[in-house]
Amino acid sequence: MPVGVTTTSREIYELHMLVLWVCVVIGAGVYGAMIAAIVKFRKSKGAVAAKFTHNATIEVIWTVIPAVILVAMAVPAAETLIRMKDTRDSELTIKVTGYQWRWHYDYIDEEVGFFSTLDRESNAARRRDSGIDPYTVDNYLLKVDNEVVVPVDTKVRLLITAADVLHAWWVPALAVKQDAVPGFIKDAWFTADTVGTYRGQCAELCGMDHGFMPIVVRVASQEDYEAWLNGQRARVSAVTP
Repeated sequence: MPVGVTTTSREIYELHMLVLWVCVVIGAGVYGAMIAAIVKFRKSKGAVAAKFTHNATIEVIWTVIPAVILVAMAVPAAETLIRMKDTRDSELTIKVTGYQWRWHYDYIDEEVGFFSTLDRESNAARRRDSGIDPYTVDNYLLKVDNEVVVPVDTKVRLLITAADVLHAWWVPALAVKQDAVPGFIKDAWFTADTVGTYRGQCAELCGMDHGFMPIVVRVASQEDYEAWLNGQRARVSAVTP
């Protein structure tokens, strides 16, 4: 599990580690007690099983303590979940539409839209009897012809849907994994604080070429983003009669 480049991804990582260590401590305690009981109270040492039906005090203790632990873990988890669903005050909105087997991105209010498809090198190498060693292809199956570009330190809202079957938009470093459902629009958001390129994939089995519709998000400086956006607008203007 990557730490990621968003506040949400770091919170999820910290929650994961917290729950992991709680489970480790509980597991060590339970198995330690079992091993100690097996060794100390084994029949070969003359142990005789006690005969009783229940112990109210112990039953209350082993009910209350797990309940307290669960509540203690649920509170920060619920707070994170609430923040993950809070798309208010977004500064950029992108509509994401899944197709078999590519993505389409519409930059709402920016008059920019494009398809994003597996790049030609990976597409050639993946074919049977291509003769191309996949290990020689840079970012094999994780590279596209058109990247999603967003500015750093900007709250980006994603409106995610699909045009044919179920898909799922997933970029681990951004802590975004959202199903794309035909006929429905689901939203998510992220604010990346580190310039760089982050890769993901469709995470819902969507048909024969499910494994060949990667996602690439490039987080750029505000200046680079504006330059890219102007280039996209110029391209659209050039092909629009």
